[in-house]
Amino acid sequence: MKTDTVDANGLTFGYLEAGDGPLALCLHGFPDSAHTWRHLLPALAGAGYRAVAPFQRGYAPTGIPADGAYQTGALAADANALHEVLGGDGDAVLVGHDWGATATYAAAAHEPSRWRRAVTMAVPPIPAMSSAFLDYAQLKRSFYMFLFQTPLAEMAVTADDLAFLDGLWADWSPGYDATADLEHVKACLREPANLSAALGYYRAMFDSSRHVAAYAAEQESARRAGERPILYLHGAADGCLDTGRVRDVQHHLPPGSRAEIVPGTGHFLHLEQPAVVNGLVLDWLAG
Repeated sequence: MKTDTVDANGLTFGYLEAGDGPLALCLHGFPDSAHTWRHLLPALAGAGYRAVAPFQRGYAPTGIPADGAYQTGALAADANALHEVLGGDGDAVLVGHDWGATATYAAAAHEPSRWRRAVTMAVPPIPAMSSAFLDYAQLKRSFYMFLFQTPLAEMAVTADDLAFLDGLWADWSPGYDATADLEHVKACLREPANLSAALGYYRAMFDSSRHVAAYAAEQESARRAGERPILYLHGAADGCLDTGRVRDVQHHLPPGSRAEIVPGTGHFLHLEQPAVVNGLVLDWLAG
């Protein structure tokens, strides 16, 4: 893999890249980095794709947006702008995990002509989550989202060399050794401005006054099913979002889509069982 930078949507994005061919854009979530795709990028390259994994807005080395936009619509606009500047065409595909999944739904729905197929992992479409915060067990799992709305968030997360993030990975993917992943994550978020940017995704999620009007159309697209078929994958032992929360995800995906629970995996399923998940992704994209 090689590293490089590219300017898109008013930001300079750092990214990892492997292979040549149609664009396969891979979007990470929280608390994560572009290195989360270190197993998938070579597999996509071997299948004939130019696989690119950007560091999301605000995650070093990618820049911090001057307008403070962290809503889903901004993430979708980034994905479509990256498609443009990286020379993507109608054969391009999109893969997203966690916040990257949320961006994928909106990007593909907003500009379907850019993307042939997509894969999302660990976070279903927004309409499928409508009752999640009415469930006591899920509210306990989602405590961090509410902490992030407070001024205590930065202090809590930065304490003891960002040990809070170690705890999230341990809870979300029980039994997985995330040492290497956490080194990359902490490098992205150790600077206070970068950490506040990552928390800004959650603050924009609950506070629409933080939304930037320029991304209103993309934001609206986040609630539409769109038309490009999506493969949705969810870890059977996901400690972040219980599998019961995604039982009806199929009804919220575009026509021709499929949903699958991956046994023996948690939230970071693509890292826990890369051979299995890579196979599912490649089979789907070949369709």
